[in-house]
Amino acid sequence: MIYKSILALLVSLFFLNFQSQPALQDPDKNLVSFFSSKAVPFASADELNILTGKAGERQLVLLGEASHGTHEYYHWRAEISKQLIAVHGFNFIAVEGDWASVYRLNQYVKGLDEAASSAREVLQSFSRWPEWMWANTDILDLAEWLKEYNEKLPRGEKLGFYGMDVYGQWEAMENLIGYTQKHLPGEHEEIELKLNCFSRFGKDEWQYARMVTDGHKSCEEDLQSVIEILHEHEKKLTQAGDKAFFRAVQNALVMQNAESFYRLALQNRHESWNSRVDHMWLTIERLLDFSGENAKGIVWAHNTHVGDSRATNMSLAGQYNIGALSRTHLGEENVFIVGFGTQKGKVNGGRSWGATMQIMNVPRAKKGSLDYYLGQVPHHQFFVVFGHEDKEHPLLSEPLGHRAIGVVYNPRNEEGNYVPTLPARRYNALIFFQETVPLTPVQ
Repeated sequence: MIYKSILALLVSLFFLNFQSQPALQDPDKNLVSFFSSKAVPFASADELNILTGKAGERQLVLLGEASHGTHEYYHWRAEISKQLIAVHGFNFIAVEGDWASVYRLNQYVKGLDEAASSAREVLQSFSRWPEWMWANTDILDLAEWLKEYNEKLPRGEKLGFYGMDVYGQWEAMENLIGYTQKHLPGEHEEIELKLNCFSRFGKDEWQYARMVTDGHKSCEEDLQSVIEILHEHEKKLTQAGDKAFFRAVQNALVMQNAESFYRLALQNRHESWNSRVDHMWLTIERLLDFSGENAKGIVWAHNTHVGDSRATNMSLAGQYNIGALSRTHLGEENVFIVGFGTQKGKVNGGRSWGATMQIMNVPRAKKGSLDYYLGQVPHHQFFVVFGHEDKEHPLLSEPLGHRAIGVVYNPRNEEGNYVPTLPARRYNALIFFQETVPLTPVQ
């Protein structure tokens, strides 16, 4: 609470200070000139060396996206990730996806026991909406590259591909029950009973959340005790396989933190957001620790998750994100954050949660927004790296709206899709495309 209060106060002072700055003459022209002078055009992965060279020196690289349905974001994040892995020795990729389902892809790329025969087979099994977010041809191509790359490495050094999100709790529960039945038979019945506290509402997390809101006892204590039981038997369980134990604990954490996320979602939207962020950050920390000394990780998530929340209006609402937590815990010098954006294009999305996927038009960026000014730069696609001096640059002293599109999207409500942003403070670099195309789902 103290951390959030201090953040909110600092951001409030930060924005008030910027709002008091005198207006610059012809800011539109000056901003376009500024971004044009820093823009580095690229057409191939090799031409991203300036960016990946700087990012490769860090412990954690966060790769954003301005939507969950844009081919260019996925393709170029994959190309950057390949360079970070092959040239700079990064150990894993953690994505904004479900732990349990994405772990099947991890099994495939590492060639582990019970792995599927192809990445396509794994991705075709993804059934939770929005399926296109990970079951697309860009992820298919990356998974096959990771598989081939891993075949050259010793078993203990193979690159991992993991989901870090709080969703997918029922598949996580089934995996955990299967694990305890096999490796912890004496405690299995008790663990299953405690997990049933959350799952007995027909596996309907929203029914559970409504019941707690109406006064029903929550399952917080039961799910916490499951994790405690696992740790009580850690020595025995790790003898049967430390990777299997790590996976079991992560499945238990998904259950525990999903309960918190859904319960809070009906009580406090901001606390619910933070609960989900806490889980993602905990997963990243666990992966860094599990990957060994000097481990280096790559994170794929939406700009709203990776771009430092302290450089947006999020902190004013009491929200934080992975970008802020990673810089706070690891130090800014150990984290490199890359945001993405587009001027216009098409995107995969749904009109409402669970709706049929559509290909939607992304209109030209709103005048006066960050995307609008970047859209005036005379390159088809380019990146901008921000230096320390850019944080204090007068042209970047007032927030600019940066477009953010979710899986639920309505282009007619475009006005509400912009996050007030101090770009040089939110990101270390920005990659921009004048026009983008949608993802191709795996058939």
